[in-house]
Amino acid sequence: MSHEDERPENRLRRELPEEVSASDSAETPITEEKSGPTVTGRQRLVQGLWPPRVSRAQLIVAVLLFGLGFGLAVQVASNSNSDSALRGARQEDLVRILDELDDRTQRLEDEKQGLQKQRDELENSSDQAEEARKQTAEKEKQLGILAGTVAAQGPGITMTIDDTKGTVEADMLLDAVQELRAAGAEAIQVNGVRVVAGTYLTDSGKSVSVDGNKINAPYRFKVIGKPQDLEPALNIPGGVVQTLEKEQATVTVERSSKIIVEALRAAKQPDYARSSSR
Repeated sequence: MSHEDERPENRLRRELPEEVSASDSAETPITEEKSGPTVTGRQRLVQGLWPPRVSRAQLIVAVLLFGLGFGLAVQVASNSNSDSALRGARQEDLVRILDELDDRTQRLEDEKQGLQKQRDELENSSDQAEEARKQTAEKEKQLGILAGTVAAQGPGITMTIDDTKGTVEADMLLDAVQELRAAGAEAIQVNGVRVVAGTYLTDSGKSVSVDGNKINAPYRFKVIGKPQDLEPALNIPGGVVQTLEKEQATVTVERSSKIIVEALRAAKQPDYARSSSR
């Protein structure tokens, strides 16, 4: 080794790497590591939503919401069906139905006031025992009228159903009885048979039986009650009169200030029930 190689500057140059020229570095391509396929934001969103990941709690909530929605839909459909019958009614029919509802409300209010009056009389009477006996006797008469064990008279209507075709059936007459009761009828008689709470009607050939008593057309209803309530109840759209007329029956309704219901029912002693009052 020569003295020139042992010089400090020569020894330092040997230890350093050789310089790389700018041209060489420019010509050398820079290689990048290849990565996987690029995923867009929309693809990430789809991957997050599908397939759905549903927990047990979410499934229970979904079932409850479905049941609630189904119940609301059924309720809305039911209300729509019940209102559809009134949508096609004429204005005068709607006014008559409204008046009938008002009359029923007034009857209930009158009954409430009567009961309150009886209570006040019992509380304020100097001789409560005598007052109680009077009210008991009056109540017995009222119950006798309802049970059909006593005759009754008062204002009401007479409805005659002439069935020349023999198309009127027992269920049609039962609908008439129920409609009259709902309108406030207090006593009903059909062709000499008293109608009570336990009355039943059955078809008997081309006629009808009431509590086992066969009756023939024309069917004559004698009804005690407020005529202004009874007659409109029978003539409402789609009611008793229209139903019977569709069966080619002729229906006549007459108001009267005095109707006598004289048909009676024998008082029946219960076999097992006994009074629980002491």
